[in-house]
Amino acid sequence: MECFVGIDLGTSSVRAVAVDPAGRTLADGQCEYDIQKPELNRAEQDMEQLWQATVQAVRKMLDGRSDIREGIRGIGFSGQMHGLVMADKKGRPIGNAIIWADQRSAGQIEDIYARVDREKLSSVFCNRLSTGFMLPSLMWVREHEPERYERIYKIMCPKDYIRCRICGEWGTDASDGSGTGLWDMKKRTWASTMLRELEIPADILPESHEAYEKAGEVTQECSELTGIRKGTFVAYGGGDSLMMELGNGMIRSGLMASTIGTACHLTCALEEPLYDPLLRTNTWCHGSERLWSIMGAHLSGGVALKWLKNNILGEENFDAMTARAEQVPAGSEGLLFLPYLNGERTPHNDPDAKAVYLGMTLKHRSAHLIRSTMEGIVYSMKESYNIFRSLGITGDRIIAAGGGAKSPLFRQIQADMYDCPIYTNQGKEQASIGAAMTAAVGSGYFQNYKEACEAMVHLNREVTEPVKENVKVYEEEFHRFKEIYAANKHLF
Repeated sequence: MECFVGIDLGTSSVRAVAVDPAGRTLADGQCEYDIQKPELNRAEQDMEQLWQATVQAVRKMLDGRSDIREGIRGIGFSGQMHGLVMADKKGRPIGNAIIWADQRSAGQIEDIYARVDREKLSSVFCNRLSTGFMLPSLMWVREHEPERYERIYKIMCPKDYIRCRICGEWGTDASDGSGTGLWDMKKRTWASTMLRELEIPADILPESHEAYEKAGEVTQECSELTGIRKGTFVAYGGGDSLMMELGNGMIRSGLMASTIGTACHLTCALEEPLYDPLLRTNTWCHGSERLWSIMGAHLSGGVALKWLKNNILGEENFDAMTARAEQVPAGSEGLLFLPYLNGERTPHNDPDAKAVYLGMTLKHRSAHLIRSTMEGIVYSMKESYNIFRSLGITGDRIIAAGGGAKSPLFRQIQADMYDCPIYTNQGKEQASIGAAMTAAVGSGYFQNYKEACEAMVHLNREVTEPVKENVKVYEEEFHRFKEIYAANKHLF
């Protein structure tokens, strides 16, 4: 039985999924881990722990279906973006990875803009620098931990380290490279002039390729650890948001995905590197040479509900929480939630932004808190939606993805706030399917992504339509939501 494996290295877990050429999941395995927070504004992960978790996830996948072992034709990857992994000459991590959620490098961003013209950097990178991106994190290490910096042989994103452990080759892909801050978006390669201006040696950067290209083959050591055959084709894979777009069939302009996971983002495929001149959104390279993607990134998605469940409401499961929230009318009877528990990217790019519940009265109960938290998450994404529309980007279809796609209430809130029908994918792990797709195309099973998407991506027939009364409520409340940040910024 021929199949392809997608390994999705997330922020809280790694999942290995085997899919057949029709996109059907044959087996999967998952292993969880945590973010390390040594200080309030820091977010790190131990790459050795993530590697061991990957091995366990793959073994669990094969334990469930040992008969697929000989049929695996290729492996692709999806990974959390932006993070900094530093490795020495022996390939060992130099301390923990500094991941996307890290907030320590605000000062380094100002230093970078003092050395490199802001407009020039923006025109090359097509983005504003943010804390948690590889470049400012690297500059922080150079300034504060020079002994670590001097030991660097290669730097890479988290999924690239995992792939190196599997095939023994350094490298990255354009989609992950485009999220580092060190990238030339239009040329789809490292920004050599900027590297010289910042005195960053180019040789610490790995080669960059496209997501579907061959990175190497499974080594003997990896085969013994995981059970995957030695010599199996390994594709570069890509950043998680781009792989999720592939898994949703988003390979042409006009297709959008509204993804609610730990964090959340709104994305749209592009056939040119269009970017917001005010730099409120992000533009990334997509999975092939002729595709880009625009994204509104929001740092608090499902993590806000998890925070509410664990720290405020106690031990209550998410299904029970959303069932209670369904009893509350749209708009939560005036209770609004600004979901900036970990700072915010789009549209404010403010690591100091904080969360706020506004409008509490004696009539509000815990159910209102739950619904307003869900609504606050989608209100923040609606800000990205409005920016897209201001740039002339319109979608003829919005696909709900991530954990939020599993919730009927989350889907309805999205339909009502965007005033647009919401579709869902039959595949439950779109990022893993997209990662597997890179292997399917790279290994030659499919000629291109168009052929792969036609075979592997299947939308559900059920569509969530907007409710006119709710659309009106949310449009009115959205005006209040937008005022919260501006009114409180000086307090943050």
